[in-house]
Amino acid sequence: QVQLAESGGGSVQAGGSLRLSCVASGVTYNRYRYCLGWFRQAPGKEREGVAAMYGGGGRTYYADYVKGRFTISQDNAKNTLYLQMNSLNAEDTAMYYCAAVTSGGSCGSWEKYRSWGQGTQVTVSS
Repeated sequence: QVQLAESGGGSVQAGGSLRLSCVASGVTYNRYRYCLGWFRQAPGKEREGVAAMYGGGGRTYYADYVKGRFTISQDNAKNTLYLQMNSLNAEDTAMYYCAAVTSGGSCGSWEKYRSWGQGTQVTVSS
């Protein structure tokens, strides 16, 4: 069973940066079977995909509203997924979630994710 734990959220001014981390347990020996992703949910809005990648590395996927500003990466030795967020703006304010699913098809298919962390809050002030 996959367990996910996010950290790194906080408050930052517009134009600033944050790096989120997600420690993933339960994927170590089956890494290539998984897609790992970041999602967010702002108050009053539906949860939306932000970025994703294969557990074994390789191709990455980004939502249009974060392309060029956010970067997803992973450190397999630490079982950790990262989301580097630059040039933050008020519209990026949301609870950010780490997610995982057994891969089959594109990791950029946001609706397929099944395992979720508890989330970490990101607040950007203008």
